[in-house]
Amino acid sequence: MHVRDTSTGELTVAAPGPRATMYVCGITPYDATHLGHAATYVAFDLLGRAWRDAGLDVRYASNVTDVDDPLLERATDTGVDWRDLADDQIALFSQDMAALAVVPPDVYLGAVETVPDVVDAVEALLAAGAAYRVPVEAGAGAAGGAGAADGDVYADLSVDPAFGAVAGLSTEHMVKLFGERGGDPDRPGKRDPLDPLLWRRERPGEPAWDGRSLGTGRPGWHIECAVIARDGLGVPFDVQGGGVDLQFPHHEMSTSHARVLDGGLGARVHVHAGMVGLDGEKMSKSRGNLVLVSALRAQGVDPMAIRLALLAHHYATDWPWTDADLARATVRLERWRRAVAAGRGPDAGATVAELRAALAADLDAPRALAAVDVWVEAALGGAAADGPLTGEAGDDGAAPALVAQAVDALLGVRL
Repeated sequence: MHVRDTSTGELTVAAPGPRATMYVCGITPYDATHLGHAATYVAFDLLGRAWRDAGLDVRYASNVTDVDDPLLERATDTGVDWRDLADDQIALFSQDMAALAVVPPDVYLGAVETVPDVVDAVEALLAAGAAYRVPVEAGAGAAGGAGAADGDVYADLSVDPAFGAVAGLSTEHMVKLFGERGGDPDRPGKRDPLDPLLWRRERPGEPAWDGRSLGTGRPGWHIECAVIARDGLGVPFDVQGGGVDLQFPHHEMSTSHARVLDGGLGARVHVHAGMVGLDGEKMSKSRGNLVLVSALRAQGVDPMAIRLALLAHHYATDWPWTDADLARATVRLERWRRAVAAGRGPDAGATVAELRAALAADLDAPRALAAVDVWVEAALGGAAADGPLTGEAGDDGAAPALVAQAVDALLGVRL
């Protein structure tokens, strides 16, 4: 299995084996699951399926950021308790993933349940001189007051000479993106604008946990994933994945934390999925231009048609969702099901081999779909969607079942 490492731009072996480990960043559960999410998790589901088919022992970890500013803001705006909002959206996300046949993670942890482990990590970084306190702004009312010894805790990126290797961006570009994607480059008292938050002291009206020597508060985002990946997979692990918008700052920062904590690497390979757009813009919660998997399912759309629509685009590309994507996928699904329902068909050995080869070449799902299309066309003998078979479809009685099994195992499409 070769994938393109977005840090180097080079195709590289995803996992040398016999064990394969993967961490894919999870959702912040305040509005799940739009098609951008679905495309990302389907993409990395393909990687896990290809690994398993190759006989590797796969361990997959993910998280859910079940306490964070966007979740708390949405809960306040809607008048819902943040815990209830998180629980509802996590359940909906799980239902959507099951409907899309995404194999669930072996390790699936939330930020809340890993607070003690994060506290351990942040205390270790402070003790090593790799983190520091920033006094809380006057009038913020944070627990412990505004003294330097009681402030928020930030990572000192100057101790990590490899910082920047994940995204390969200029300092100016990093500062700009950091401000746009949840960072606080202008926070007074920081040693460097890019230094990320590790532990936020308690503010009035915000949830908080016992941070022992850190004081009451809650974890930063990047340290959460570093700790869950390390504890769930060990380090180094093979692949860190997510949407391309996570490459910086999230994967850059979490990888830095992993390096400093463990004196080595986080992930060997960084793989990122492209963005799915709608009406000329990236599909995102902040813009509200979402097509939700749950809404499509409620309309009676077959989840396998949704999955096929996503697989029709290479995972690493940016592409716009349109109704035509779903229409084409629905027709394709109907033809595939009709072909495998036949009692006989053309030999499928070459088709299965091409499926495997396509996924091994940087998860080339469009190429894999095309391979199945070729077999289906031959099996149907050129018949129209609702017309009779011609009787020239092939004479292998085992072929239809073999194609159905391969499509299910490798592509996650249930026929």
